[in-house]
Amino acid sequence: MRPEELALAPLWYITFLFSTTCHEAAHAWAAKAGGDLTAFHGGQVTLNPAPHIRREPFGLVVIPLLSFFMNGTMLGWASAPYDPSWSRKYPRRAAWMSLAGPAANFTLVLLAGTFIRIGLLAGVFTTPRAIGFESVVAAATGASPAWEGAATFLSILFALNLLLGAFNLLPVPPLDGYSVLGLFTTESLGVKLQEFRQRAGMFAMFGLLLGWQVFDYIFRPLFITALRILYQAS
Repeated sequence: MRPEELALAPLWYITFLFSTTCHEAAHAWAAKAGGDLTAFHGGQVTLNPAPHIRREPFGLVVIPLLSFFMNGTMLGWASAPYDPSWSRKYPRRAAWMSLAGPAANFTLVLLAGTFIRIGLLAGVFTTPRAIGFESVVAAATGASPAWEGAATFLSILFALNLLLGAFNLLPVPPLDGYSVLGLFTTESLGVKLQEFRQRAGMFAMFGLLLGWQVFDYIFRPLFITALRILYQAS
């Protein structure tokens, strides 16, 4: 890993932690709105990362840092508790709860994209010569270090949340996209989906591995399309 990439580790981690906290807080808030107070009582209805780290220290601290130093990408996980009996009784509410997490990520994508567009129109940012996962935008030539830092942060926020939102919408357990299927099924089938998710066991690990194998084929064209939209008329 080059020194300039290593120097980005704190910014990557702050962005990852903020994005994941927003994702899980959205789950917890939607569950509370739907009548399940499990995550609320667990302290997860908050943008303070501390309760989320206490619940998943391995997925929110150890794995993200290891993955960054090993392959340059920050990956990890977190979770918000919920009542399984509530999800079986109200499968559509559970589906909305599952959708809330990716929706939070896509909201951050839109916010980052909006600020990037403002920076481009203001002449502070410029379209980079080469588009990479962490270099969606670049500060204009001669810009201050503060603008360079803002460009890097917005780039990571845009790309990372696009990845998190898209990956979590894959329709395989234990990912959110599996429960979201309940919005497009009958109530009885939604109950069966929730029941299967709760007893998926080793199949959940298989679902994660399968999802990761096919995700690159999905994310690459999605990322390119998002960049085309971002830079249209630039």
